[in-house]
Amino acid sequence: MEDTIRFDGRMLFLSDDPAIVRRQLAGESVTRAQAGALRDNVSTDEITPVTVMLTYDERLGRYPYVGFKAGNETPIGEHDVRRGGFQITVAGKRYGKGSSRESSPLAELSAGIRLIVAESFERIYQQNCDNIGILTTTDFGVLERIHAGEAIPITEFLKGRDALTQQIIRSGGLLAFSKFADWPAPVAHADMPNAADMPPRTLVEKIMARRVHPATPGTEHGDGVFVRVDWRFSHDYFTGMCAHLMHRAFGEPAALHDPARIIAFQDHLVLAAQSHPHVTQGLLPGVANLTNGHRDFAARYPVLAHGELAPNGSDGTDGAEGICHALMAERYALPGQIVIGTDSHTPHAGALGCLAFGAGATDIANSWVTGYVRCKVPETLRIEIDGELAPGVTAKDVVLHLLRLDAIRRGDAIGLVFEYAGSAVRAMSVDERATLTNMVAELGGFTGIVAPDGKTVAFLKTRRGVDFTIEPWMASDAGARYRDVIRVDAASLTPMLARPGDPGNGVALAELTSPVAIDMAYGGSCTAGKRDDFDAYHEVLAWGVAHGLRVTQGRSLFLQFGTMDVRAYCEAQGYLETFEAAGVTLIMPGCGACANCGPGQSTSAAQVTISAINRNFPGRSGPGSVWLASPYTVAASALAGRIVSFDELKASVSATAAAR
Repeated sequence: MEDTIRFDGRMLFLSDDPAIVRRQLAGESVTRAQAGALRDNVSTDEITPVTVMLTYDERLGRYPYVGFKAGNETPIGEHDVRRGGFQITVAGKRYGKGSSRESSPLAELSAGIRLIVAESFERIYQQNCDNIGILTTTDFGVLERIHAGEAIPITEFLKGRDALTQQIIRSGGLLAFSKFADWPAPVAHADMPNAADMPPRTLVEKIMARRVHPATPGTEHGDGVFVRVDWRFSHDYFTGMCAHLMHRAFGEPAALHDPARIIAFQDHLVLAAQSHPHVTQGLLPGVANLTNGHRDFAARYPVLAHGELAPNGSDGTDGAEGICHALMAERYALPGQIVIGTDSHTPHAGALGCLAFGAGATDIANSWVTGYVRCKVPETLRIEIDGELAPGVTAKDVVLHLLRLDAIRRGDAIGLVFEYAGSAVRAMSVDERATLTNMVAELGGFTGIVAPDGKTVAFLKTRRGVDFTIEPWMASDAGARYRDVIRVDAASLTPMLARPGDPGNGVALAELTSPVAIDMAYGGSCTAGKRDDFDAYHEVLAWGVAHGLRVTQGRSLFLQFGTMDVRAYCEAQGYLETFEAAGVTLIMPGCGACANCGPGQSTSAAQVTISAINRNFPGRSGPGSVWLASPYTVAASALAGRIVSFDELKASVSATAAAR
């Protein structure tokens, strides 16, 4: 990249005020002061909603910000950014939060955006920008300099970045850098450095030390490193993009490193034929485009693949073998390993004591060929949850509590490891621990992890038939350095909700000041489609059926299995009969409504959903409002027709019976 950069295009301020946004689209240039309050928490769901992510190349340039919400409006339409001649985007805090989709920065780049200025960035989003050649900065001072016509030195965009990232930015992106880098063949195992010579370290620091590239031996927090990876996976939204980028950089066919440890999951789009927007808006040909790219890669290379159950079926059996994150825990990941995937919820597998994190398409494409992935030596935030959770209070309630903390909401945990510990965590099943680690994506962290213990060993034996021995190094050292420690009294927690719009809009259910009627309830996704989640759904619904209750007339309850193994478990437990008696609509595995691609979506803005999924950004599950809650609350609310906890439902039924 050149030593100085001149920006000749316009600035687009993503203002909270839709009128200011419209003025800019109409051709008026505004100053930073005139832009007023900038939108915080602009998510990748808003930059590129899932309904526009139907290509994996420069055609995405039609769409940036079509889901962006200012006030109650979505003022930016197709082609507006390109037609407006915008070259710089300006926003507030935590820009690019949510999904790891590289479609978002690629759409911005393809529309002409070369620089993003924001108060803070989410880790994966900023790394994706680095990888494809978009510049980023948190220094708003560059705006005046650009406005004055000054050419900005490249060094302005390297400030505060680690040495490796600086090299990648100067090279114009990761793949341009990678083609000329040295990639020693990763070995199967590397001994730990002599523990006596090392300061106390966290579990994640130890895992990374065993797999670090010899040319990037970073030892300080924030150092950029390449680490060799045990498992690399993609799913059907991004496999085609990864392959396209890989072939463009390395030729085709490319020489994959250890293809037996590359997995292609077909899970996100398998229910598109039952998805309201995909059918009504004529989006199925675009879905086929992505699906074909995924299938072509899986057929062309000797990788592992998990596919559809019954494509294009009409008997209700459409779906997948399972959602990628759930299958990684059920089939592949082991304590101490490194797992990467094209999805921000990859930390799900951290419940087993491995280092699992999401990466963009460019990072995955590079890892397919090299066996390595880039990251930083992270700092760790220790979350100590002690005491005993009350009946009906789950890991989901713990996460929704954490999400409403001021430090998390303002982005203080961006890029950190969330290390969960304490007596309440030790008491949790691996399924519940997976909810904690999965939703680190919403908390803004790099990953989540729970040190392996007897419950981990039992999970691996019971679910997978694996006899695993925990090695002495697989725990954080006494005296390890933490950025901070957050202590949670488990006994003080009650059922939680997140109000519509953002998972950080947390509120205790008991704090609701007026009843909230619902139109539908949804239980499923990687976060809430596990065995333990279905135990909770069944507990509530079995109680309800025994007391003469069904899903409230005029409402719907959708329950979606995370994997076919979970469905088999429910069948063996006799749960399916209870679900039928309660009036549940069962859905085969897939990302479904969580990715706005399957049954359980809203179809109008007036609809209200109570959902156990992980995020509720605008448009995430349709145009309606989505409240987040635990599996217990979702099932109880479906029976009541309004948002209630299981305890409230039981008390209400008892009170009604007593009054007769």
